[in-house]
Order: sequence, then C-alpha cells, then structure tokens
Amino acid sequence: MSAPWSLVIHGGAGVQAGRSYLQAEACMSELVGRGAGDLAAGAPALDVVQAMVAALEASGLFVAGRGSAPNALGDVELDASIMDGSDGRAGAVSAIRGFASPVVVARRIMDGSPHVMLTGTGAELFAREQGCEPIVDLATWLTRPDGFDPADLDEGHGTVGAVALDQKGRLAAATSTGGIYGKRPGRVGDTPLIGAGTWADDRVAVSCTGLGEAFIRAAAAHDLSARMRYGGAQLAEAAAQVLESVARLGGDGGLIAVDREGNIARPFDTDGMKCAWRTSAGSQGVESWRA
Repeated sequence: MSAPWSLVIHGGAGVQAGRSYLQAEACMSELVGRGAGDLAAGAPALDVVQAMVAALEASGLFVAGRGSAPNALGDVELDASIMDGSDGRAGAVSAIRGFASPVVVARRIMDGSPHVMLTGTGAELFAREQGCEPIVDLATWLTRPDGFDPADLDEGHGTVGAVALDQKGRLAAATSTGGIYGKRPGRVGDTPLIGAGTWADDRVAVSCTGLGEAFIRAAAAHDLSARMRYGGAQLAEAAAQVLESVARLGGDGGLIAVDREGNIARPFDTDGMKCAWRTSAGSQGVESWRA
C-alpha cells in the first residue's frame, strides 16, 4: 500500500457569492487531477506545487501571472514564493516586471542562489541570467480573470497557491499574485514573504490569500505552524485561529493547508475562495463559494 499524499490549490479569496467561475473551476479541476496523478506516481511535493502555481499563472483565469493587475502607473509587478518543508529552503521574488512566471523565478532563486528573496530590478536581472521566460508584449499577454471585475480587488484577494504532501512525507507550499488593481508602485503584500503568505516545514504547508497587510502583521502562515507545534492545536483548529487573528487586524481572506498526515484545511471568511483538492484517502472537490 502506497504512502498517503494530498494536494490543495487555490485561486484566491476574492469571490463574489453567486457569480459564475466555471472556467476557473474547470481549470482547477484539471490541474488538481494532474497534480494528484503526479503525487500518486511518486513526484516530490516541491515540484508539484511549483507546477500547479505556474499553470495557474499561465491560465490567465486568476489574478496572478497573465491575469495580473496593473498598478497606478500601468506596470505589472508580480510576487511569488515557494518553500520546501523537508529542509527549510525557500525562494521568493517581489515587484518583478517582464517575466511570465514569478514562481519559476522564485524556485530558481531557491535552487540557484544563496538568497531567499530578490526584488525589483535585481530580481529581473537574475531572471534574465537564468533564462526565465520573458513577457514579449504585455498588452497582448494580459487577460481578464474569469468572473472578475476590477472593483473586486479594492482590498485585494487576488492570489493563487498550492500545498502538497508527497509519498515520502515531504511538505511544500507555493504562492503567487498579480496584486491589487491600481496599487501604489512597489507595494508588496504577504505572498512573497516567507512566514506570512507561504510556509512549509516538517509539520504543515500553508498558502494564504487575502488582505496582505493583515496577513503580514499576523505572520499568518508561520503562526499556523506554531499553533500546531507549540500549542498542540490540530490543523483545522489552528487554521481557524489564524483567520481570527487576521480579522482582529482588520483583514479577511482564506488559506489552504495540509499536514504531515495528509489532512487538509481550506477555511475562508470572505464570500468564497476558489479551491480544488484531492487526497489519497479519496477526498476531492472543486469549490468557489458556498451558499
């Protein structure tokens, strides 16, 4: 009998109740099926979460990658991070322009440099050196996310992410965002900050989505792990407590998480969160909002 595995992906908590997200749901369903097949075949969690987030970026159906949000100057600044829970390695990129997949750049930073995070021009120089895919024509590359209106992002919930447990017991997480429409140039939310928007260790992997400033101040992703490690909380309890902490700081949103036993959590306190999941235990689903 093979060891347990689990995969959860999300497309952001900026969901409006009752609105149709059929394209986004179909995309997530196809992707989580592909990722589940890879995990069942023995693929590493780290590779799977990167592949899931890169595909969500490339789809143009979410506010990340091709579906990203221009800032107040009309530029598109992208953020992403990735973390390997088996050894604590991490890579992150913020405010990068001109490259199609910030999560790929983040992985290259993790694997090919002594750094955890690069930002702005430095990140762009590194991505160019690494041969990462450039954006040739921003105007034709950008798309409008499925079921989206710019007014939905007044406070920001446009993020994608993935968490996974593989058959060797390794956990990993990755997160990517295109930011808030009309944001101040240089603004960075929680997505690329290890411990705020993304975290993975030997106990749990977490990817967050919501009002970034509140998730930063709550150290949300790491706090979930700390509540389990030091406080003895179970996954669902810790995840709910983290969102309560974010709410006390004036924020809202959601998160996805998986623990080392393969249990998953996907709480949110907005109208909804685009999400899909599969586990070796047979749990599976796709959801954007609950009535």
